[in-house]
Amino acid sequence: MSEVSVGIDDIAVYLPKLCFEMKDFAQFRGVDYGKLSRGLGLESMAVPDVHEDPATMGANAVMRLIDRNELNPRQIGRLYLGTESALDGAKPTATYILDMLSQRYGPIYGQDCFAHCDVVDMTFACVGAVDALHNTLDWVVRGKTESQRLGLVVFTDNAKYDLGSSGEYTQGAGAGALLIKHDPRLLSIPNIWGVSTEPAHDFFKPRRHISPSALIDQVLQAAQKAGVQLTDDAVVDTLSILQESSEHSDLWCNAQIAMHRDTPLFDGPLSNRCYAQRVKEAFIHFRNQAIHSGRISADDKQLLTEQWKRVILHLPYAFQGQRMFPDVFKYERRGRAEWNEIKEQIGEEPQRSLFTTDSDYERARDGYRRALSKTESYRDFVKDKIERGQRASSLVGNLYTGSIFMSLLSTLEADLESGEELGGALIGLCGYGSGAKAKVFEAQVQPAWKEVTVQFQLMDRLRQRRTINAKEYEDLHRGQQQKSLYTPSNEFVLCQVGGEGLMEGQRKYAYVGNN
Repeated sequence: MSEVSVGIDDIAVYLPKLCFEMKDFAQFRGVDYGKLSRGLGLESMAVPDVHEDPATMGANAVMRLIDRNELNPRQIGRLYLGTESALDGAKPTATYILDMLSQRYGPIYGQDCFAHCDVVDMTFACVGAVDALHNTLDWVVRGKTESQRLGLVVFTDNAKYDLGSSGEYTQGAGAGALLIKHDPRLLSIPNIWGVSTEPAHDFFKPRRHISPSALIDQVLQAAQKAGVQLTDDAVVDTLSILQESSEHSDLWCNAQIAMHRDTPLFDGPLSNRCYAQRVKEAFIHFRNQAIHSGRISADDKQLLTEQWKRVILHLPYAFQGQRMFPDVFKYERRGRAEWNEIKEQIGEEPQRSLFTTDSDYERARDGYRRALSKTESYRDFVKDKIERGQRASSLVGNLYTGSIFMSLLSTLEADLESGEELGGALIGLCGYGSGAKAKVFEAQVQPAWKEVTVQFQLMDRLRQRRTINAKEYEDLHRGQQQKSLYTPSNEFVLCQVGGEGLMEGQRKYAYVGNN
Protein backbone atom coordinates (compact mmCIF):
# COMPACT_ATOMS: atom_id res chain seq x y z
CA MET A 1 0.00 0.00 0.00
CA SER A 2 1.00 3.68 -0.03
CA GLU A 3 3.91 4.78 2.17
CA VAL A 4 1.79 7.75 3.29
CA SER A 5 -1.58 6.79 4.74
CA VAL A 6 -4.17 9.18 3.33
CA GLY A 7 -7.84 8.53 2.79
CA ILE A 8 -11.39 8.81 4.09
CA ASP A 9 -11.68 9.37 7.83
CA ASP A 10 -15.48 9.65 7.99
CA ILE A 11 -18.55 9.96 5.76
CA ALA A 12 -21.81 11.77 6.49
CA VAL A 13 -24.91 11.72 4.30
CA TYR A 14 -28.10 13.71 4.02
CA LEU A 15 -31.14 12.17 2.35
CA PRO A 16 -34.54 13.77 1.70
CA LYS A 17 -37.19 12.96 4.26
CA LEU A 18 -39.69 12.06 1.52
CA CYS A 19 -39.86 8.95 -0.65
CA PHE A 20 -42.14 7.55 -3.34
CA GLU A 21 -42.64 3.79 -3.05
CA MET A 22 -41.97 1.89 -6.25
CA LYS A 23 -45.12 -0.21 -5.86
CA ASP A 24 -47.12 3.04 -5.88
CA PHE A 25 -45.12 4.36 -8.83
CA ALA A 26 -45.78 1.16 -10.78
CA GLN A 27 -49.51 1.38 -10.17
CA PHE A 28 -49.53 5.09 -11.03
CA ARG A 29 -47.66 4.61 -14.32
CA GLY A 30 -49.20 1.26 -15.20
CA VAL A 31 -45.88 -0.61 -15.33
CA ASP A 32 -44.86 -4.03 -14.01
CA TYR A 33 -43.73 -3.72 -10.38
CA GLY A 34 -41.98 -7.08 -10.63
CA LYS A 35 -39.74 -5.73 -13.39
CA LEU A 36 -38.82 -2.71 -11.28
CA SER A 37 -38.30 -4.63 -8.06
CA ARG A 38 -36.94 -8.04 -9.01
CA GLY A 39 -35.51 -6.96 -12.36
CA LEU A 40 -33.85 -3.67 -11.45
CA GLY A 41 -33.75 -3.80 -7.65
CA LEU A 42 -35.94 -0.72 -7.12
CA GLU A 43 -38.07 -0.33 -3.99
CA SER A 44 -38.41 3.45 -3.51
CA MET A 45 -36.95 6.76 -4.66
CA ALA A 46 -35.85 9.70 -2.51
CA VAL A 47 -37.72 12.91 -3.43
CA PRO A 48 -36.61 16.44 -2.35
CA ASP A 49 -39.16 18.61 -0.58
CA VAL A 50 -39.91 22.23 -1.53
CA HIS A 51 -37.20 23.64 0.76
CA GLU A 52 -34.52 21.17 -0.39
CA ASP A 53 -32.12 21.55 -3.30
CA PRO A 54 -28.58 20.32 -4.08
CA ALA A 55 -27.04 23.14 -2.02
CA THR A 56 -29.12 22.53 1.13
CA MET A 57 -28.57 18.78 0.92
CA GLY A 58 -24.81 19.26 0.56
CA ALA A 59 -24.66 21.79 3.41
CA ASN A 60 -26.65 19.52 5.70
CA ALA A 61 -24.28 16.62 5.01
CA VAL A 62 -21.22 18.79 5.74
CA MET A 63 -22.82 20.10 8.94
CA ARG A 64 -23.35 16.54 10.12
CA LEU A 65 -19.69 15.74 9.40
CA ILE A 66 -18.37 18.88 11.15
CA ASP A 67 -20.50 18.40 14.25
CA ARG A 68 -19.80 14.70 14.58
CA ASN A 69 -16.05 15.19 14.34
CA GLU A 70 -15.95 18.50 16.25
CA LEU A 71 -14.07 20.15 13.39
CA ASN A 72 -12.92 23.75 13.55
CA PRO A 73 -13.91 25.31 10.20
CA ARG A 74 -10.66 27.29 10.16
CA GLN A 75 -8.77 24.00 9.81
CA ILE A 76 -10.70 22.95 6.69
CA GLY A 77 -8.53 23.92 3.73
CA ARG A 78 -10.81 22.94 0.88
CA LEU A 79 -14.30 21.87 -0.01
CA TYR A 80 -14.47 20.30 -3.46
CA LEU A 81 -17.92 19.46 -4.75
CA GLY A 82 -18.86 16.79 -7.26
CA THR A 83 -22.25 17.44 -8.84
CA GLU A 84 -24.17 17.39 -12.09
CA SER A 85 -27.03 19.37 -10.56
CA ALA A 86 -25.32 22.76 -10.50
CA LEU A 87 -27.54 25.71 -9.60
CA ASP A 88 -25.73 28.29 -11.73
CA GLY A 89 -23.77 28.45 -14.95
CA ALA A 90 -20.92 30.43 -13.37
CA LYS A 91 -21.19 30.56 -9.59
CA PRO A 92 -20.18 27.20 -8.03
CA THR A 93 -22.82 25.43 -6.00
CA ALA A 94 -20.04 24.92 -3.44
CA THR A 95 -20.19 28.66 -2.66
CA TYR A 96 -23.86 28.35 -1.71
CA ILE A 97 -22.88 25.55 0.66
CA LEU A 98 -20.10 27.66 2.14
CA ASP A 99 -22.53 30.53 2.64
CA MET A 100 -24.85 28.34 4.67
CA LEU A 101 -22.00 26.89 6.72
CA SER A 102 -20.77 30.41 7.48
CA GLN A 103 -24.22 31.30 8.80
CA ARG A 104 -24.16 28.28 11.09
CA TYR A 105 -20.57 28.44 12.38
CA GLY A 106 -19.78 32.16 12.05
CA PRO A 107 -21.21 33.06 15.47
CA ILE A 108 -18.98 30.40 17.05
CA TYR A 109 -15.71 30.62 15.09
CA GLY A 110 -15.99 34.09 13.53
CA GLN A 111 -17.69 35.23 10.35
CA ASP A 112 -14.47 34.69 8.39
CA CYS A 113 -14.02 31.08 9.58
CA PHE A 114 -14.21 29.75 5.99
CA ALA A 115 -12.36 32.67 4.39
CA HIS A 116 -9.34 30.54 3.48
CA CYS A 117 -11.24 27.45 2.36
CA ASP A 118 -10.74 26.66 -1.33
CA VAL A 119 -14.03 25.68 -2.99
CA VAL A 120 -14.94 24.59 -6.50
CA ASP A 121 -17.41 22.40 -8.40
CA MET A 122 -16.15 19.43 -10.40
CA THR A 123 -18.46 18.11 -13.11
CA PHE A 124 -18.13 14.97 -15.18
CA ALA A 125 -21.59 13.44 -14.87
CA CYS A 126 -21.65 10.77 -12.13
CA VAL A 127 -17.87 10.50 -11.70
CA GLY A 128 -17.42 14.14 -10.61
CA ALA A 129 -17.21 13.33 -6.89
CA VAL A 130 -14.60 10.62 -7.55
CA ASP A 131 -12.62 13.29 -9.42
CA ALA A 132 -12.97 15.58 -6.40
CA LEU A 133 -11.77 12.77 -4.13
CA HIS A 134 -8.78 12.03 -6.38
CA ASN A 135 -7.80 15.69 -6.43
CA THR A 136 -8.25 16.22 -2.69
CA LEU A 137 -6.20 13.13 -1.80
CA ASP A 138 -3.30 14.57 -3.81
CA TRP A 139 -3.69 17.91 -2.03
CA VAL A 140 -3.72 16.33 1.43
CA VAL A 141 -0.61 14.26 0.64
CA ARG A 142 1.34 17.40 -0.31
CA GLY A 143 0.56 18.94 3.07
CA LYS A 144 2.38 16.40 5.22
CA THR A 145 5.34 18.71 5.89
CA GLU A 146 3.12 21.58 7.07
CA SER A 147 0.16 21.72 9.44
CA GLN A 148 -2.16 18.76 8.98
CA ARG A 149 -4.39 19.35 5.95
CA LEU A 150 -8.10 18.59 6.18
CA GLY A 151 -10.21 18.45 3.04
CA LEU A 152 -13.89 17.86 2.45
CA VAL A 153 -15.25 16.14 -0.63
CA VAL A 154 -18.96 16.77 -1.09
CA PHE A 155 -21.39 15.07 -3.48
CA THR A 156 -24.92 16.29 -4.03
CA ASP A 157 -27.45 15.69 -6.78
CA ASN A 158 -31.11 15.57 -7.66
CA ALA A 159 -31.40 12.84 -10.28
CA LYS A 160 -34.49 14.09 -12.05
CA TYR A 161 -35.93 12.72 -15.31
CA ASP A 162 -38.85 13.78 -17.48
CA LEU A 163 -42.23 12.56 -16.30
CA GLY A 164 -43.21 9.45 -18.20
CA SER A 165 -39.68 8.86 -19.53
CA SER A 166 -37.86 5.51 -19.39
CA GLY A 167 -35.53 6.90 -16.75
CA GLU A 168 -38.25 8.18 -14.41
CA TYR A 169 -38.28 5.13 -12.15
CA THR A 170 -34.51 5.44 -11.47
CA GLN A 171 -34.82 8.90 -9.91
CA GLY A 172 -33.30 9.73 -6.53
CA ALA A 173 -31.65 12.51 -4.55
CA GLY A 174 -29.22 13.03 -1.71
CA ALA A 175 -25.84 14.32 -0.64
CA GLY A 176 -22.83 13.39 1.41
CA ALA A 177 -19.48 14.63 2.66
CA LEU A 178 -16.15 12.81 3.02
CA LEU A 179 -13.48 13.91 5.51
CA ILE A 180 -10.08 13.47 3.84
CA LYS A 181 -6.95 13.44 6.01
CA HIS A 182 -3.73 11.69 6.94
CA ASP A 183 -3.98 8.49 9.01
CA PRO A 184 -7.72 8.04 8.35
CA ARG A 185 -9.87 5.86 10.57
CA LEU A 186 -12.02 4.39 7.79
CA LEU A 187 -10.24 3.86 4.45
CA SER A 188 -6.65 4.36 3.33
CA ILE A 189 -6.41 4.99 -0.43
CA PRO A 190 -3.09 4.42 -2.27
CA ASN A 191 -2.09 6.50 -5.26
CA ILE A 192 -2.94 3.89 -7.90
CA TRP A 193 -5.69 4.89 -10.30
CA GLY A 194 -7.01 3.37 -13.49
CA VAL A 195 -8.65 5.78 -15.94
CA SER A 196 -10.53 5.31 -19.19
CA THR A 197 -12.06 8.20 -21.15
CA GLU A 198 -13.82 8.27 -24.51
CA PRO A 199 -16.18 11.08 -25.60
CA ALA A 200 -19.76 9.84 -25.97
CA HIS A 201 -23.31 11.20 -26.01
CA ASP A 202 -24.84 8.48 -23.86
CA PHE A 203 -26.29 10.95 -21.31
CA PHE A 204 -26.05 14.74 -21.34
CA LYS A 205 -27.81 18.00 -20.47
CA PRO A 206 -27.35 20.31 -23.45
CA ARG A 207 -28.01 24.02 -23.54
CA ARG A 208 -31.43 23.96 -25.19
CA HIS A 209 -32.97 26.70 -27.32
CA ILE A 210 -36.40 27.46 -28.75
CA SER A 211 -37.53 30.16 -31.16
CA PRO A 212 -40.11 32.73 -29.99
CA SER A 213 -42.55 31.51 -32.65
CA ALA A 214 -42.22 27.90 -31.46
CA LEU A 215 -42.79 29.01 -27.88
CA ILE A 216 -45.91 30.90 -28.92
CA ASP A 217 -47.18 27.83 -30.79
CA GLN A 218 -46.78 25.77 -27.63
CA VAL A 219 -48.67 28.40 -25.62
CA LEU A 220 -51.50 28.42 -28.18
CA GLN A 221 -51.74 24.64 -28.14
CA ALA A 222 -51.87 24.64 -24.34
CA ALA A 223 -54.55 27.34 -24.43
CA GLN A 224 -56.68 25.35 -26.87
CA LYS A 225 -56.41 22.24 -24.69
CA ALA A 226 -57.54 24.36 -21.75
CA GLY A 227 -60.53 25.62 -23.76
CA VAL A 228 -59.19 29.17 -24.23
CA GLN A 229 -59.61 30.52 -27.76
CA LEU A 230 -57.11 33.14 -28.96
CA THR A 231 -57.55 34.85 -32.34
CA ASP A 232 -54.66 35.27 -34.76
CA ASP A 233 -55.00 39.07 -34.54
CA ALA A 234 -54.73 38.96 -30.76
CA VAL A 235 -51.54 36.88 -30.94
CA VAL A 236 -49.94 39.23 -33.53
CA ASP A 237 -50.88 42.32 -31.52
CA THR A 238 -49.48 40.81 -28.31
CA LEU A 239 -46.19 39.83 -29.95
CA SER A 240 -45.81 43.34 -31.43
CA ILE A 241 -46.30 44.88 -27.99
CA LEU A 242 -43.72 42.53 -26.45
CA GLN A 243 -41.17 43.29 -29.18
CA GLU A 244 -41.61 47.05 -28.75
CA SER A 245 -41.53 46.96 -24.96
CA SER A 246 -38.09 47.80 -23.57
CA GLU A 247 -38.75 45.42 -20.68
CA HIS A 248 -39.32 42.37 -22.90
CA SER A 249 -37.58 43.16 -26.21
CA ASP A 250 -34.39 41.22 -25.36
CA LEU A 251 -36.44 38.08 -24.92
CA TRP A 252 -38.80 38.27 -27.89
CA CYS A 253 -36.43 39.80 -30.44
CA ASN A 254 -33.85 37.03 -30.06
CA ALA A 255 -33.73 34.42 -32.80
CA GLN A 256 -33.46 31.76 -30.08
CA ILE A 257 -34.53 31.71 -26.43
CA ALA A 258 -32.21 29.79 -24.11
CA MET A 259 -33.87 27.20 -21.88
CA HIS A 260 -32.55 25.46 -18.78
CA ARG A 261 -33.76 21.97 -17.93
CA ASP A 262 -32.61 19.73 -15.09
CA THR A 263 -33.64 16.59 -16.94
CA PRO A 264 -31.20 14.85 -19.30
CA LEU A 265 -31.22 13.44 -22.79
CA PHE A 266 -29.97 9.87 -22.81
CA ASP A 267 -29.50 6.71 -24.84
CA GLY A 268 -29.98 3.81 -22.42
CA PRO A 269 -28.42 0.97 -24.47
CA LEU A 270 -25.45 3.16 -25.45
CA SER A 271 -24.96 4.22 -21.83
CA ASN A 272 -24.87 0.59 -20.71
CA ARG A 273 -22.19 -0.20 -23.27
CA CYS A 274 -20.17 2.87 -22.34
CA TYR A 275 -20.38 1.93 -18.65
CA ALA A 276 -19.23 -1.65 -19.25
CA GLN A 277 -16.44 -0.73 -21.67
CA ARG A 278 -15.06 2.20 -19.73
CA VAL A 279 -14.99 0.32 -16.42
CA LYS A 280 -13.25 -2.64 -18.06
CA GLU A 281 -10.63 -0.41 -19.70
CA ALA A 282 -10.10 1.52 -16.45
CA PHE A 283 -9.70 -1.79 -14.61
CA ILE A 284 -7.05 -2.94 -17.10
CA HIS A 285 -5.28 0.40 -16.70
CA PHE A 286 -5.46 0.06 -12.90
CA ARG A 287 -3.92 -3.40 -13.08
CA ASN A 288 -1.06 -2.10 -15.25
CA GLN A 289 -0.49 0.79 -12.83
CA ALA A 290 -0.50 -1.66 -9.91
CA ILE A 291 2.20 -3.73 -11.63
CA HIS A 292 4.25 -0.62 -12.38
CA SER A 293 4.04 0.53 -8.75
CA GLY A 294 5.00 -2.88 -7.37
CA ARG A 295 1.58 -3.43 -5.79
CA ILE A 296 1.35 -6.74 -7.71
CA SER A 297 3.73 -8.61 -9.97
CA ALA A 298 3.10 -9.23 -13.65
CA ASP A 299 2.98 -12.99 -13.08
CA ASP A 300 0.70 -12.74 -10.03
CA LYS A 301 -1.75 -15.63 -10.33
CA GLN A 302 -4.29 -14.22 -7.87
CA LEU A 303 -7.09 -12.21 -9.42
CA LEU A 304 -7.51 -8.61 -8.31
CA THR A 305 -11.25 -9.13 -8.00
CA GLU A 306 -10.51 -11.99 -5.59
CA GLN A 307 -8.01 -9.92 -3.62
CA TRP A 308 -10.77 -7.34 -3.14
CA LYS A 309 -13.04 -8.34 -0.26
CA ARG A 310 -15.81 -6.17 -1.72
CA VAL A 311 -16.41 -4.43 -5.04
CA ILE A 312 -18.05 -0.99 -4.82
CA LEU A 313 -19.76 0.20 -8.01
CA HIS A 314 -21.56 3.23 -9.38
CA LEU A 315 -25.26 2.33 -9.23
CA PRO A 316 -27.66 4.40 -11.38
CA TYR A 317 -30.13 1.75 -10.23
CA ALA A 318 -29.48 -1.01 -7.74
CA PHE A 319 -28.73 -3.87 -10.16
CA GLN A 320 -26.91 -1.82 -12.82
CA GLY A 321 -23.44 -2.52 -11.43
CA GLN A 322 -23.81 -6.29 -11.38
CA ARG A 323 -25.20 -6.15 -14.93
CA MET A 324 -22.20 -4.20 -16.25
CA PHE A 325 -19.36 -5.88 -14.31
CA PRO A 326 -19.35 -9.19 -16.24
CA ASP A 327 -16.85 -7.67 -18.70
CA VAL A 328 -14.28 -7.27 -15.92
CA PHE A 329 -15.14 -10.69 -14.50
CA LYS A 330 -14.60 -12.23 -17.94
CA TYR A 331 -11.37 -10.32 -18.62
CA GLU A 332 -9.67 -11.59 -15.45
CA ARG A 333 -10.74 -15.22 -15.90
CA ARG A 334 -9.95 -15.81 -19.55
CA GLY A 335 -7.67 -18.80 -20.00
CA ARG A 336 -8.45 -20.23 -16.57
CA ALA A 337 -10.30 -23.41 -15.72
CA GLU A 338 -13.22 -21.41 -14.29
CA TRP A 339 -13.71 -19.60 -17.61
CA ASN A 340 -13.55 -22.83 -19.61
CA GLU A 341 -16.39 -24.18 -17.48
CA ILE A 342 -18.42 -21.03 -18.10
CA LYS A 343 -17.87 -21.27 -21.87
CA GLU A 344 -19.27 -24.78 -21.83
CA GLN A 345 -22.49 -23.27 -20.46
CA ILE A 346 -22.88 -20.13 -22.59
CA GLY A 347 -20.62 -20.72 -25.59
CA GLU A 348 -17.83 -18.66 -27.13
CA GLU A 349 -17.78 -14.86 -27.10
CA PRO A 350 -19.19 -13.08 -30.17
CA GLN A 351 -16.56 -12.18 -32.78
CA ARG A 352 -16.88 -8.97 -34.81
CA SER A 353 -15.99 -10.72 -38.07
CA LEU A 354 -19.17 -12.80 -37.84
CA PHE A 355 -21.49 -9.78 -37.92
CA THR A 356 -22.44 -7.48 -40.78
CA THR A 357 -22.93 -4.31 -38.74
CA ASP A 358 -21.57 -2.83 -35.53
CA SER A 359 -25.07 -2.64 -34.07
CA ASP A 360 -25.63 -6.37 -34.60
CA TYR A 361 -22.29 -7.09 -32.96
CA GLU A 362 -23.09 -4.86 -29.98
CA ARG A 363 -26.45 -6.55 -29.50
CA ALA A 364 -24.72 -9.92 -29.51
CA ARG A 365 -22.24 -8.69 -26.90
CA ASP A 366 -25.12 -7.40 -24.75
CA GLY A 367 -26.74 -10.82 -24.95
CA TYR A 368 -23.51 -12.58 -24.04
CA ARG A 369 -23.07 -10.27 -21.05
CA ARG A 370 -26.59 -11.14 -19.87
CA ALA A 371 -25.91 -14.85 -20.29
CA LEU A 372 -22.70 -14.58 -18.28
CA SER A 373 -24.47 -12.66 -15.52
CA LYS A 374 -26.88 -15.59 -15.05
CA THR A 375 -24.21 -18.25 -14.52
CA GLU A 376 -23.78 -19.73 -11.05
CA SER A 377 -20.14 -18.63 -10.95
CA TYR A 378 -21.00 -14.99 -11.55
CA ARG A 379 -24.04 -15.05 -9.27
CA ASP A 380 -21.82 -16.32 -6.43
CA PHE A 381 -19.38 -13.50 -7.17
CA VAL A 382 -22.17 -10.90 -6.98
CA LYS A 383 -23.52 -12.32 -3.72
CA ASP A 384 -20.07 -12.27 -2.12
CA LYS A 385 -18.62 -9.04 -3.51
CA ILE A 386 -21.38 -6.68 -4.73
CA GLU A 387 -24.81 -7.37 -3.23
CA ARG A 388 -24.37 -5.51 0.08
CA GLY A 389 -23.78 -2.27 -1.78
CA GLN A 390 -27.12 -2.54 -3.58
CA ARG A 391 -29.33 -2.46 -0.49
CA ALA A 392 -29.37 1.30 0.11
CA SER A 393 -29.58 2.06 -3.60
CA SER A 394 -32.81 0.05 -3.79
CA LEU A 395 -34.37 2.43 -1.25
CA VAL A 396 -32.86 5.74 -2.46
CA GLY A 397 -32.55 5.55 -6.24
CA ASN A 398 -29.93 7.26 -8.36
CA LEU A 399 -27.68 9.76 -6.56
CA TYR A 400 -25.57 10.51 -9.65
CA THR A 401 -22.17 11.54 -8.18
CA GLY A 402 -23.03 10.00 -4.81
CA SER A 403 -24.14 6.57 -6.04
CA ILE A 404 -20.74 4.94 -5.61
CA PHE A 405 -20.40 6.32 -2.08
CA MET A 406 -23.91 5.20 -1.14
CA SER A 407 -22.84 1.73 -2.25
CA LEU A 408 -19.79 2.04 0.00
CA LEU A 409 -21.87 3.12 3.01
CA SER A 410 -24.38 0.34 2.39
CA THR A 411 -21.63 -2.27 2.22
CA LEU A 412 -19.82 -1.16 5.37
CA GLU A 413 -23.03 -0.96 7.39
CA ALA A 414 -24.20 -4.38 6.18
CA ASP A 415 -20.88 -5.97 7.12
CA LEU A 416 -20.95 -4.28 10.51
CA GLU A 417 -24.46 -5.59 11.25
CA SER A 418 -23.56 -9.13 10.14
CA GLY A 419 -20.42 -9.19 12.30
CA GLU A 420 -18.01 -9.35 9.35
CA GLU A 421 -14.45 -8.28 10.12
CA LEU A 422 -13.15 -6.01 7.37
CA GLY A 423 -10.15 -4.49 9.13
CA GLY A 424 -7.13 -4.76 6.84
CA ALA A 425 -9.21 -5.94 3.86
CA LEU A 426 -8.87 -4.44 0.40
CA ILE A 427 -11.94 -3.21 -1.48
CA GLY A 428 -12.14 -2.15 -5.12
CA LEU A 429 -14.07 0.92 -6.23
CA CYS A 430 -15.26 1.53 -9.79
CA GLY A 431 -16.71 4.94 -10.63
CA TYR A 432 -18.35 5.89 -13.91
CA GLY A 433 -19.59 9.11 -15.45
CA SER A 434 -21.44 9.42 -18.74
CA GLY A 435 -19.78 11.34 -21.46
CA ALA A 436 -17.78 9.05 -20.74
CA LYS A 437 -15.13 8.25 -18.12
CA ALA A 438 -14.43 5.56 -15.53
CA LYS A 439 -11.98 5.56 -12.63
CA VAL A 440 -10.92 2.44 -10.75
CA PHE A 441 -9.05 2.54 -7.45
CA GLU A 442 -8.77 0.53 -4.26
CA ALA A 443 -8.83 1.17 -0.53
CA GLN A 444 -7.74 -0.65 2.59
CA VAL A 445 -10.24 -0.82 5.44
CA GLN A 446 -8.69 0.52 8.64
CA PRO A 447 -8.82 -1.10 12.11
CA ALA A 448 -11.16 1.61 13.46
CA TRP A 449 -13.75 1.16 10.69
CA LYS A 450 -16.43 -0.13 13.05
CA GLU A 451 -16.42 2.91 15.34
CA VAL A 452 -16.89 5.12 12.27
CA THR A 453 -19.47 2.95 10.52
CA VAL A 454 -21.71 2.57 13.57
CA GLN A 455 -22.48 6.29 13.35
CA PHE A 456 -23.88 6.09 9.80
CA GLN A 457 -27.29 4.73 10.89
CA LEU A 458 -28.16 4.72 7.21
CA MET A 459 -30.91 2.12 7.15
CA ASP A 460 -32.52 3.45 10.32
CA ARG A 461 -32.80 6.90 8.77
CA LEU A 462 -34.24 5.50 5.54
CA ARG A 463 -36.95 3.72 7.51
CA GLN A 464 -38.03 7.03 9.10
CA ARG A 465 -38.94 8.80 5.84
CA ARG A 466 -42.45 9.91 4.94
CA THR A 467 -44.08 8.16 1.98
CA ILE A 468 -45.76 10.49 -0.52
CA ASN A 469 -48.58 9.79 -2.95
CA ALA A 470 -48.67 10.17 -6.73
CA LYS A 471 -50.18 13.66 -6.71
CA GLU A 472 -47.62 14.95 -4.20
CA TYR A 473 -44.85 13.39 -6.28
CA GLU A 474 -45.95 15.04 -9.53
CA ASP A 475 -46.58 18.41 -7.86
CA LEU A 476 -43.05 18.36 -6.41
CA HIS A 477 -41.57 17.26 -9.73
CA ARG A 478 -43.32 20.07 -11.63
CA GLY A 479 -42.56 22.70 -8.99
CA GLN A 480 -46.26 23.19 -8.34
CA GLN A 481 -46.06 22.29 -4.64
CA GLN A 482 -45.82 25.61 -2.81
CA LYS A 483 -45.51 24.46 0.80
CA SER A 484 -43.15 21.86 2.24
CA LEU A 485 -44.72 18.51 3.02
CA TYR A 486 -42.82 18.21 6.29
CA THR A 487 -41.61 20.86 8.72
CA PRO A 488 -37.81 21.20 8.55
CA SER A 489 -35.88 21.12 11.81
CA ASN A 490 -32.17 21.56 12.58
CA GLU A 491 -31.25 21.88 8.93
CA PHE A 492 -30.53 24.34 6.14
CA VAL A 493 -33.44 25.33 3.91
CA LEU A 494 -34.03 27.22 0.68
CA CYS A 495 -36.10 30.30 1.59
CA GLN A 496 -36.41 32.29 -1.61
CA VAL A 497 -35.29 32.52 -5.24
CA GLY A 498 -35.31 36.08 -6.52
CA GLY A 499 -38.02 38.50 -5.43
CA GLU A 500 -37.95 41.41 -3.00
CA GLY A 501 -34.45 42.35 -1.91
CA LEU A 502 -32.81 39.83 -4.26
CA MET A 503 -31.60 39.91 -7.84
CA GLU A 504 -33.27 37.72 -10.45
CA GLY A 505 -32.45 34.08 -9.69
CA GLN A 506 -30.53 34.90 -6.52
CA ARG A 507 -30.99 32.17 -3.90
CA LYS A 508 -31.48 32.83 -0.21
CA TYR A 509 -30.84 30.15 2.42
CA ALA A 510 -31.21 29.93 6.18
CA TYR A 511 -30.63 27.55 9.06
CA VAL A 512 -33.79 26.38 10.83
CA GLY A 513 -33.35 25.25 14.42
CA ASN A 514 -35.35 22.78 16.45
CA ASN A 515 -39.09 23.35 15.91
